Amino acid sequence: MSDKKGRVFLRGITSETYGLKEFRRSQLDAPRVRDDSVVVDDAKVAHSGDSEKSRTWWRIGPGDDPFLTQSLQIHFVELPPQSSNHGHGHQNEAAFYILEGAGYEIHDDQRYEWEKDDLVIVHTDSVHRHFNPYDETAKCLIFKAKSMWMYLGLIQQGRSGPIDNPDKFGERVDWSQLWTPDVEKKRKVVKAADTPWQSTPLGKVRVMSQPGDDVRTFSVDAFVLEVPAGSRSGKRWTMADEVLYVRQGSGYSLHWEVEAEIAEKYYARIAHEPTRHDFKEGDTLYVPHNTVAQHFAADGTPLRLISAQNRLFKELGYDNTVFLENAPEYDGPEGARS
Repeated sequence: MSDKKGRVFLRGITSETYGLKEFRRSQLDAPRVRDDSVVVDDAKVAHSGDSEKSRTWWRIGPGDDPFLTQSLQIHFVELPPQSSNHGHGHQNEAAFYILEGAGYEIHDDQRYEWEKDDLVIVHTDSVHRHFNPYDETAKCLIFKAKSMWMYLGLIQQGRSGPIDNPDKFGERVDWSQLWTPDVEKKRKVVKAADTPWQSTPLGKVRVMSQPGDDVRTFSVDAFVLEVPAGSRSGKRWTMADEVLYVRQGSGYSLHWEVEAEIAEKYYARIAHEPTRHDFKEGDTLYVPHNTVAQHFAADGTPLRLISAQNRLFKELGYDNTVFLENAPEYDGPEGARS
């Protein structure tokens, strides 16, 4: 939901005690599956992207009540035939998964073509605009770790236009001097055909972005998971939370809460019984921080999920995934880690 006084860009945590169990409990108790009826922000307040024709709406954001996460924000952009949105710039990255249609981007005066099932990266400090010149509607799913930039004070954003008080400042200089060397050589559009399916402990996976690749994102790891009809994924434990979009099929997810026992060191205590979360095509599924999760496909149709996680967790030292059970179709070593 949008706050009456304005958009929530970053959510704070306030408590009268050092332990934050009540805050985590409220997150764990919030419904984890959201469908098209859930619009937490209609992009009417403190947004700059929509034109008269384009439409943007949020599924997960830092101002939500009940609150899920601000590790990632999730929203959709819809471009009717022969339309575009407004151009604007922000310091945070964004990753667009193309759900329907085709079109192109203009990023920093460069053109990038895209089509269904591509992953498109809006890079750091990018002035960008989305175009649909064709006769079919285009729809995009956006994952972005925007709150991370907000927390770090990287908040210089807005529509293109002159600066205030130009007499106070010198001539233009190249902003990109501050970027990581050779970052412009990385890929901005990841084609489905360029990302082969792999057999992993989680199941059949097509990786779209991950650390060490040549994709121009530093903040979002994304992959597509396919589970055969009537089967299940691996059972995995990660510290990072995760948002999954149900691209195809239906089913349910089992989540085992992990409690922290703080003794002479940290110990993990995994719940005996999981919670169950049913989903269908078009839903988003949220997996909380420090959770064991496993996904099950209904009979009849394979299940396809688009996963996104904030890469910062790996930089903070949580770069292992522990598999407590492998997917049935996986023939690799037992108890594999990734």
